[in-house]
Amino acid sequence: MTKLVIVESPSKAKTIKKYLGGDYDVIASQGHIIDLPSSKLAVDIENDFKPEYKTMKGKANIIKNIKKLAKDKDVVYLATDPDREGEAIAWHLKNLLNIKDNEKCRIEFNEITKNAVKKAVEKPRTVNQALVNAQQARRILDRIVGYKLSPLLWKKVKKGTSAGRVQSVALKIIVDREREIRSFVPEDYYLMYAKLQKDNDILIAKFYGDEKGKIELKDKKQVDKIINAIDNKKYEVVDIKKSERKRNPPAPFTTSSLQQEASRKLGFSVKKTMMIAQRLYEAGFITYMRTDSTRLSDDAKKMAKEYITDKFGKEYYLNREFKAKENAQDAHEAIRPSNLDTIPEVGSKDEEKLYSLIMNRFLASQMSVALYDTTRIKIKVDDYIFYINGRTIKFDGYMKLYIEGKDDKAKSKNDSEEEDDDEKALPEFQIGEVLTQKELKADKKTTEPPARYTEASLVKVMEEKGIGRPSTYAPTISTLEERVYIEKEGRYLKPTELGEIVNKLLEDNFKDIVDVKFTADMENKLDDVADSKQDYVQMLREFYEPFNKNLLEVQDKIEKVKIPEQETDVVCEKCGRKMVIKQGRFGKFLACPGYPECKNIKPYNESIDVPCPECGGKVLIKHTKTRRPFYVCENNTNSDDSKCHYISWTKPKSKKEEKEE
Repeated sequence: MTKLVIVESPSKAKTIKKYLGGDYDVIASQGHIIDLPSSKLAVDIENDFKPEYKTMKGKANIIKNIKKLAKDKDVVYLATDPDREGEAIAWHLKNLLNIKDNEKCRIEFNEITKNAVKKAVEKPRTVNQALVNAQQARRILDRIVGYKLSPLLWKKVKKGTSAGRVQSVALKIIVDREREIRSFVPEDYYLMYAKLQKDNDILIAKFYGDEKGKIELKDKKQVDKIINAIDNKKYEVVDIKKSERKRNPPAPFTTSSLQQEASRKLGFSVKKTMMIAQRLYEAGFITYMRTDSTRLSDDAKKMAKEYITDKFGKEYYLNREFKAKENAQDAHEAIRPSNLDTIPEVGSKDEEKLYSLIMNRFLASQMSVALYDTTRIKIKVDDYIFYINGRTIKFDGYMKLYIEGKDDKAKSKNDSEEEDDDEKALPEFQIGEVLTQKELKADKKTTEPPARYTEASLVKVMEEKGIGRPSTYAPTISTLEERVYIEKEGRYLKPTELGEIVNKLLEDNFKDIVDVKFTADMENKLDDVADSKQDYVQMLREFYEPFNKNLLEVQDKIEKVKIPEQETDVVCEKCGRKMVIKQGRFGKFLACPGYPECKNIKPYNESIDVPCPECGGKVLIKHTKTRRPFYVCENNTNSDDSKCHYISWTKPKSKKEEKEE
C-alpha cells in the first residue's frame, strides 16, 4: 500500500519521513491552507454564521502538490498539530481531498519520536468535528469583533486602530495597572532591628511587636518612643522553635509557565519563546509546546527515574503527580524532552538555553523535596518582642538542579511580616540567655506602587483569569505592540496614549468586550463546544445579538476623539511651524502639523536624563525593528572615527541610582 502523510511544517515532514521509511510520502501544508479572506467579514450572519472560506494567498501551489501526491495513494493520513487549530487544518484537508467523514484518516502525536509516530499510524481516527467547531467558533467570534469594531475605531480615533476579543481585555488589564500606579499614594513605614552580640557572633534581631501581636511602625514619634523605652535594656531569649520545612518542586512546564519562566530566567519575549519551542518540537527534541496540562506519561516518568537515579542517586528521585488546573483541557502531556538517552545537538545558543530549561524543569518535577532546618529565636526586651531567624539546607533535593524564578514585587508595609528565614546557620541558644545590644536602629521605608506587568506576569494573570488559551498569549501581546497600544520600558509593558484612548472608548461603550469575566465565560463556552456540550451556532447567536444591538445603539453617539499632539522646539525648515511628535508603527517620529500642505517628517531622537557614562553626551533611546529599546550616545556615529562608541541594551544609571545600589 502507498501512503501519504500530511503535516504542517517542512522541518517536521523531514523528521517524520525518516521515521516512516520508503512506503510513505510526507508533505507539509505549511499551516492553514483555507481561511476567511481578510478583505471582508466573510461570515454569513443571517445563514447561521456560515463562514465563507477561501484558499489562502500563496497556497495554491501547495494545494496543487498535495492533490497530486494524494491522487494515487491508497491511504492519506492527516498529521497536523494535536490541537484545535491542527484539527481545523485536518478538516480543511479532508474536504479538499474528498475524504469521507467516517474515514479514519486523522493521526496525532504529542512528540515527534519514531515510537510515537509509528504508534499514531497504527491508531488513526476520524476528524473530530467538535474540535473543528470550537476552532471555527473562535475564528468567527474574533472576526465579528474585529470587523465590526475596527472600522468604528478608524472613524472615531484614527486609522490603523483595531479591537479584538482577547487583545482588548489584555489591554484593559495593562491600563488598569497603570491607573493603579498613578493613583497610588505612598506611605512611610519603619523597619526596626537590633544588632545583638552572642559570644563572638553579631546577629540581627527584627522587631515584631509585643505579646498582644504585631505592631506596625508608621511614624518617627512612635519609633522614638519604643527606642527610648528599650535602648540598652536586657534582651532575653524567651523561646526557641526548631522545625523542618519542606519545599516542593514546581510542576513540569505548560505553555504559560514556560513563557513566564523563559521571560524571567532567559529574558525571552513570549513570541521568541514560542518560536524557539516550535523549532525544538519540530526537530523531535521536545513534546508539543501548546498545552495546559502538567500530566506526564508513564514512559516519561520512567525516563526521568532512570536519569535522576543514575546522575544524582536514588535519594533524589520521587514519583510525583500534579493536579490539573480547574479549567485545563488536559489534552496533552506537559512540555518535556522527548528523549534523555542522548543530549540533542540543537541549532543555536537560544535553543540550547530553552531546551535546558525544559529538561531541568521536567527532571526537577520528579525529584525529592528540599528540606530545611529552621530556627526561630524569640527575644523579649521590656514589653517588646524581637525575632532572630535562621535556616540551613538539610537536603537540597530538586534544588540541586532547578530553582524557580520570581516576579518583581512592590515594597509594602507588610514587608516586615515576611517570615522567610535568613539563609544562615545560627549558634545554639539557651532559654533565659541574655544578649548584648550593639546597635538599635529603625530604617525609614516607603511603600511602592504595584509593578507594571512584564510579559511573564501578564501571561500569568491572563491564565489565572481564564483570558485566552495557550496558543493566544504570544499573538495577543504582539498585536498590542504592533498597534502601538503598549510599549516596553525595559522589561515592563506600559500603555501608550493611543492605547489608553482606545481602551477608554471600549470601556465606555462596549463593556462586555473588555470585561474579564465575560471573556473568560466565552472561553468556557468554546471548551463546551469542543466537548460537544454546546452547539456552536447557538453560542455565536447568543453573543452576536446583544453585541450588535449595543453597536447600533452607540455608534452614532460616540464623538470623534482628538488625539493631542505634543509640540516640540524643532522648527520645520520647510514652513517654519514647530514640529509635533507622532506615533507610527515603528515608533515615534517628528511631523509638521501643517499636513497635508507640508509633509515634512524627521526622526525623533528621544533621550534620557542621564549623561553618557563614557563622554558625558546625551544618551538617545533607539529601537530595533521588533521595538526592543537600546541606548546609544549622540556622539556615536557608528564609524571608526566616532567621538564616542557607547551603546547598550541596558539603561545607564545616574550617580544617585548607583549609590542606592
